[in-house]
Amino acid sequence: MQYHALSLARQANLEVDIVAYGGSKPHATILEQRSIHIHEMAQWPIIPRSLPRILRPLMLLLKAVTQFLMLLQFLCFKIPAPDVFIVQNPPSVPTLVAVKWASWLRGSAFIVDWHNFGYTLLALSLGRSSPLVALYHWIEKHYGRMSDGSLCVTKAMQHELEQNWGIKATVLYDQPPEFFHLASLEERHQLFCRIHNDLTQPRGLQDCVSYGIDTGRVDFSETLFTAGEGSDIFLKEHRPALIVSSTSWTPDEDFDILLEAAVMYDRRVAALLNEDDSTSEEILWKDICDGKQFPYPRLLFVITGKGPDKEKYEEKIKTLKLKRVSFRTMWLSAEDYPLLLGSADLGVCLHTSSSGLDLPMKVVDMFGSGLPVCAVSYSCIEELVKVGQNGLLFSSSSELADQFLMLFKGFPDDCPTLKSLKNGALKTASSDRWATTWEANAMPLISEVTGRNS
Repeated sequence: MQYHALSLARQANLEVDIVAYGGSKPHATILEQRSIHIHEMAQWPIIPRSLPRILRPLMLLLKAVTQFLMLLQFLCFKIPAPDVFIVQNPPSVPTLVAVKWASWLRGSAFIVDWHNFGYTLLALSLGRSSPLVALYHWIEKHYGRMSDGSLCVTKAMQHELEQNWGIKATVLYDQPPEFFHLASLEERHQLFCRIHNDLTQPRGLQDCVSYGIDTGRVDFSETLFTAGEGSDIFLKEHRPALIVSSTSWTPDEDFDILLEAAVMYDRRVAALLNEDDSTSEEILWKDICDGKQFPYPRLLFVITGKGPDKEKYEEKIKTLKLKRVSFRTMWLSAEDYPLLLGSADLGVCLHTSSSGLDLPMKVVDMFGSGLPVCAVSYSCIEELVKVGQNGLLFSSSSELADQFLMLFKGFPDDCPTLKSLKNGALKTASSDRWATTWEANAMPLISEVTGRNS
């Protein structure tokens, strides 16, 4: 929705009001745009996991009513009457209802940008047979059909909306904006300096990345991945491979797959190198610090994002006994996240799609940064991930572990498949950007429903 706002302001020369929850800072380009005005709503508190299951539907209903009233207040009284409301779905309840009512009251057009179906996400926690899921489905379909226009993210979703919902939608593939790009050496070095403490301090005991590092030092001529002074910066030869996975820590992303794959990689490398199980981790880590070369690198997984299951998985990570793998969880600014993607060696996407019809935007951002991706396979993911060209697909933790072994053998210099996929990701990034795709697909629809000339 930030990208929509930028395009409406820059390409359509319109004043834009964003109504959204607070909790994280928008990208600097949004804040710098004088014609974009942000209105923050108070966030609903996270429902505690300890709440009895029988009370959860009541809390969900209370949440929907409260958000509905809050949204109406903002949409009807706190912003000027717009030509058009553009709303992302999901969430559907109460958003679609509130926006439709506001469009009636203010004489505005109403466009839905379909990224998934809200009822399928709710079914992950309540079950498909729940009466609340059935009610949610009815509201989503009923109010979705009352829109003046629709956008969606895949051809598969376009077909589903037309055949089973009676909604004609224009496909607007998510594309990365210009601030997602392959990071320069200088950008990487500065980023790794900024997040040095987050990278070198493990969640549990000492690990293969934190061993031998003085976390109290203030000299940033050297980081985990880069070294040099001034403009003379280079990538370190014995650096770990950097793998990034961004997640909302929700049930539609099975994080256990990645944890199991990491354990399998660790054990399979030890077996391939005929290492004695009785050899302590610290002996291996000392050899690595002393510059001993191994055909398989250390893997550092950086997991970004916020969400309800984060603490559960952080506790699991602490219990893993790994020799060559480390995990870090963090939240990055809107400016640093693209730089992290542009500095990494591989992206991992665990999005399984509750509907099977949407595409993970995180993969779009990764491609925009020239980052190849290993992604969970599901029905329409190949509209985005081209196997063997810009990424790979997996269906199990064992398959993902095999991909790590294949891609990173010989890292950093002698891994031809990884380099080929990276070139493919860069080619994908150069083929289309958000601004051109938006102008070709979204602008004509907005002009049509508002009666403006494009």
